[in-house]
Amino acid sequence: MKAVGLTRYLPIDDPKSLEDIDLPTPTPAGRDLLIKVEAISVNPVDTKVRAPKDRIEDTPRVLGWDAAGTVAAVGPDVTLFKVGDPVYYAGSITRPGANSEFHLVDERIVGHMPASLDFANAAALPLTTITAWEALFDRLGIAPDGSDEGKSILIVGGAGGVGSIAIQLARRLARLNIVATASRPESADWCRQLGAQHVISHYQDMPSQLEALGLRHVDFVLCLNDTDTHFPAMAEAVAPQGKICSIVENAGPLEIGLLKSKSATFVWEFMFTRAMFETPDMIAQHKLLTEVARLVDAGTLRTTVGEVIGPINAVNLRRAHAQLEGGRTIGKLVLAGF
Repeated sequence: MKAVGLTRYLPIDDPKSLEDIDLPTPTPAGRDLLIKVEAISVNPVDTKVRAPKDRIEDTPRVLGWDAAGTVAAVGPDVTLFKVGDPVYYAGSITRPGANSEFHLVDERIVGHMPASLDFANAAALPLTTITAWEALFDRLGIAPDGSDEGKSILIVGGAGGVGSIAIQLARRLARLNIVATASRPESADWCRQLGAQHVISHYQDMPSQLEALGLRHVDFVLCLNDTDTHFPAMAEAVAPQGKICSIVENAGPLEIGLLKSKSATFVWEFMFTRAMFETPDMIAQHKLLTEVARLVDAGTLRTTVGEVIGPINAVNLRRAHAQLEGGRTIGKLVLAGF
């Protein structure tokens, strides 16, 4: 089968950083599905895993943790899907990725694809939607049924992939008052189109900008951009007994003591946790993605595609990685077809 992989971890402008390769088609076992991949999207995790390091792989490593396609075969223990089902999913970071014609994935982290979307638009959703959903509803404890209506949330980095779906979930399901951050007029407009009532800059003093909006504190903070830099501002902005969630790993120690007087909570979200550890509630991601497909088909949520770059090959994947590393991407970058 065709695939895109690497054996060395190189700068993205090196043609050998991602290369077209041929690999054997895998065979499903247990609860695995064999997916015929039709479209993929690219996320910051792809660039972080591929980032230059002094390491060589004995066999090519395939990246890619966002895909949509069709079930081509099933393992003997599969109960949730059948051959021919269109699906979308993010996969597990501990297994080969989906930048290949065929891909194995555990059925418990796969969802039935929205019927109203094509493969390219569906591929933009899984990783970021799982991340946003878990961050808002599992980690921050926000009620998805609107019971927290009127409470406020600051979403730091609103125009990226996770922010694009988090704004929708916070507005349309939780009915929160949303302040998103963006650094450019076009990204600010994107946040407003998705449902943010206010947009401020994370390059300026965020607490003073919130004060200008009449918000001395916010009930929740979702950090999708540079935890180290923004932590002091988030600690100042969060309400007493409020909660902060970040998806971006820190480079140095965080001054967690800033939260003590407020009895505030800081929590991480990592969407691969359930699959990595095969937690007892691993199937929650199947249920989550299937519910999101229903919400998309009902018109409640929309896909977050920013650009469809072209077919799945090394040249286009290197281009997508370079765009993400440039830090100015709005929405999701998608590749479709081989």
